[in-house]
Amino acid sequence: MTAATATTKAARAHARAQAGAVTDSMPYVPASTWPAPPAGVHDLVWAETVAGGRYTSKVLARGTRVRFTDVAGNACAHLLLFSADQPWERLNAADTVKVPWQAYLRTGHPLLTDQGRIMATVMEDTSGKHDLLCGTTTLASNTEKYGDGSLHGPAPAGFEMFTVAAAKHGLTVRDLPPSISLFHGIHVAEDGALVSDGTAGPGASVDLLLHMSATVLVANTAHRLDPAPDFTTTALNVLAWDSREALDEPSLLPCTDPEYLRAIANTEDYIAARGKK
Repeated sequence: MTAATATTKAARAHARAQAGAVTDSMPYVPASTWPAPPAGVHDLVWAETVAGGRYTSKVLARGTRVRFTDVAGNACAHLLLFSADQPWERLNAADTVKVPWQAYLRTGHPLLTDQGRIMATVMEDTSGKHDLLCGTTTLASNTEKYGDGSLHGPAPAGFEMFTVAAAKHGLTVRDLPPSISLFHGIHVAEDGALVSDGTAGPGASVDLLLHMSATVLVANTAHRLDPAPDFTTTALNVLAWDSREALDEPSLLPCTDPEYLRAIANTEDYIAARGKK
């Protein structure tokens, strides 16, 4: 406590003095105040910079396009998606690998649920460094590697942050499946070992298009195979805007694989039956 916050009146004055302050890591509210929106985008619905070791979440409508950007080259966005209407339906990392016959995330890759439906499509990807296999870090793993993996410690683990982010949407630990990771690549070696490929460097981005309304949870923390001995995760930008026209015009979607088209059909049938168009 300082003199500026020693009394209720002083604390109130100190808090109110922060109004309008801009920091390197914060949400912009409303999102339209973001200073540099993507070209041609005028109505952002989410605009936030997430520092390394921090998390965020948002409920987004069907047809929203979400852009994640690795600002300084060492972000790692651990990602979970839940159906906003029926959160027991959620991103299934195993099916996201199995159904498209592809273990490496790329443009056109569907993010699938275990119901054979598609939650999101990778619309653009300038990184190429991602992971669908390892999941996120834990309190035990980060404590062993960095000395402290607790939520408010110097190297917060992804699972610890997901637990808190999930609670803000009525979800508990039992609701958290394995996550996927953006901006830190891995590959499977000949002997089956999982090997880090590092990052693509500053400015790499990934765009996802949501095919159903979703609760998005993001934990920006080091990948579990990050070879760096110290916790050096850097900032992540998140921008989102309405892009429903891509759902209405199939030619705008970046994939025509039969498995992808079947997942699209399953999702459209589900949404039409529920009157959620």
